[in-house]
Amino acid sequence: MQLFDWIVLIVTLLFIVGYGSWKTRGSKNVEDFILGNNETPWYTVGLSVMATQASAITFLSTPGQAYHDGMGFVQFYFGLPIAMIVICVTFIPLYHKSKVFTAYEFLERRFDVKTRSLAAILFLVQRGLGTGLTIYAPAIILSALLGWNLTVMNIIIGFLVIIYTFSGGTKAVNVTQKQQMFVIMSGMFITFFLILHYLPNDMTFNSALHIAGANDKMDIVNFSFDPEEKYTIWSGITGGFFLALAYFGTDQSQVGRYLSGKSIRESQMGLIMNGLLKVPMQFFILLTGVMVFVFFQFNPVPLNFNPNNKIAIEKSIYKDEYHALEQKLVKLSEDKKVINLLYIDQLNQDYDNPILRKELVALSNKEKDLRDKAKEIIVKADNNTETNDKDYVFFHFILHYLPKGLIGLLLAVILSAAMSSTASGLTALASTTAIDIYKRNQKTPKSEKHYLNVTKFFTLFWGIIAILFACVGTLFENLIQLVNIIGSIFYGTVLGIFLVGFYLKRVKAKPMFISAIISQLTIFVIYYFMIYTQEKLGYLWLNFIGAILTIVLALLFQFLFFRGQSELEVIEE
Repeated sequence: MQLFDWIVLIVTLLFIVGYGSWKTRGSKNVEDFILGNNETPWYTVGLSVMATQASAITFLSTPGQAYHDGMGFVQFYFGLPIAMIVICVTFIPLYHKSKVFTAYEFLERRFDVKTRSLAAILFLVQRGLGTGLTIYAPAIILSALLGWNLTVMNIIIGFLVIIYTFSGGTKAVNVTQKQQMFVIMSGMFITFFLILHYLPNDMTFNSALHIAGANDKMDIVNFSFDPEEKYTIWSGITGGFFLALAYFGTDQSQVGRYLSGKSIRESQMGLIMNGLLKVPMQFFILLTGVMVFVFFQFNPVPLNFNPNNKIAIEKSIYKDEYHALEQKLVKLSEDKKVINLLYIDQLNQDYDNPILRKELVALSNKEKDLRDKAKEIIVKADNNTETNDKDYVFFHFILHYLPKGLIGLLLAVILSAAMSSTASGLTALASTTAIDIYKRNQKTPKSEKHYLNVTKFFTLFWGIIAILFACVGTLFENLIQLVNIIGSIFYGTVLGIFLVGFYLKRVKAKPMFISAIISQLTIFVIYYFMIYTQEKLGYLWLNFIGAILTIVLALLFQFLFFRGQSELEVIEE
C-alpha cells in the first residue's frame, strides 16, 4: 500500500468515528441511548437496516462466492421483500403500540418471563457469535493479505466501534451508518466500472456476460426440488423468507433500527426501502464477483488465492510439485486468453460459436482440476490449513490491480462495513442484556441514570467479548455462509415464538415455552446429522423447519395438554 492509500483509509475511518461520537454525545437516559428518542427519519432507518446486514463479510465473501459458484446465491434473498411486507403490516405496529425497548419485551406481555428470557438468550448466543465474526472476517483477510497481525486487527476494529457506540448508542449507529453506506457503495461502483475498463478494448459488457454464461456463472434461478441444493428459488422464497422474517422481525440488531423511527409510518417506509433495494444491491455485488472472474480470463491468476497457503507450500517439501502446477496454470491461462479473444471476436460478429464455447468450458474444467490438485498438496504441506479461498478472491484483485488511493478506499469500505454491522450487534446485545435480563430481574427500582450506565457497561462488555471471540475464530467454508448458518440454527425457533404470539392468541405460555425448547433441541440434532452423516440439507431449510415445528408443537400441546387452561384464560381475558 502507498502513502496515499493510508491517508485515504485513516481519514475515512477517523471521520466516521469522530463524527459519530461528536454528533451523538451526551445520551440522557435509556430511551435516548437505545431508541434514539424516536427521532430517526425513514431514509436513515432504511440505510441503517441495510448497513446492519451488509457487513464486511458481504463485500469480501459475496464476490468470491460469485467467482466460484456464479449468481445463484442471489436466490437466498428472494424471500426478503415478502418478509418486509409482513413485518410492516404486523410486527412494526405491535412493537410501537407496546412501546417496547426490545423485541423480547413484547414476549413477556404476550406469554411470560420464561419465554421472554428464552428468546433473549437464544438471540444473545447467536448474535454474540455473529458479532465476533463481523470483526474476525475482515481482520483475518486483511492480516493475511497485508501482513498485519490478526490480533491487532481484531482489537483495532473492535475498539473503533466501541468508541462511538459507547458514546451515543443507537443514535451513533444510525448517524455513522449513513456515512458508511455512502463509502461502501461508492467504493463498489467505482471498482465495478474499473473492472469493465480493464477488460480488452474490443470487449463489450454483453460479451463479458456471454463469457460468464459459458462458464455457468449466470445461472440466476434454479428450479430444482433437490433438498441438497444450497440455493434454489424454492429455498430462497421459503427458507429465505423465514430467515429474513426472523432476522428483520425478531433480531434486536435490526428491530432496534426501526424502533428508533419517528413513527410507525417512518419505520415501515424504511423497511420497504430495504425490501426494494436489498436484492438489487446483492445482485450488483455478485455481478461484480462475476466480472472479476471474467477479468481473470485475460490476466494472471494464482493457483490458490489465500497467501497463507503459498507461504506454507514454500516452507514444505512439496514446493516443487506445487510450482509444476503453477507452470501448468500459466500455460492454461494463456490458452484461455487466446480462446476467449477468439470467442469475443465471434460475438462481435453476432455469432455465439458453440465450438469455442465448448472449448472454454473444457479449459475451465482443466483449471478446476489443477486447483483441486493444488488443494491436495496444500493439505499435505499443512494438514490444519484452510484450502477454500473464496474469501480472498476479491481482495486479491483489490491489492494487485486497483490504482493508488482506491486501494485505501476499498479497505475503508471493508472496515466501514465491519464497523457498521458490529456496532448494530453491540447495541442490540447491550440493550437486550440490560433490559431483558438485568432490568427484568431487579427487585428494587433503579434510576434512569443507573440503567443508562448499565447499558453502556454492557456495550463495552459485549465489545470485549466480540473481540475475544474474533481472536479465537477459525475459517469456515465461506464466511458469508457461516454467518447465515449460525442465524439459521437459532432464528427458526425464535420466529416461531413470535408468530404464535402475533397470530395464535389461544396458545398460552406453558405450551409455548415447552414447544420452543423441543424445537430448538430438534434443530441442534438435525444440524448435527447434517455435519456428521451423509444426509445433506440446505441450511436455509432450518429456518422453515424451526418456525413450523415451534408453531405446530405449540398448537398440539395447547389443545392436547393445556386445553382447560386456555379456555379459562380466554374467559378471564
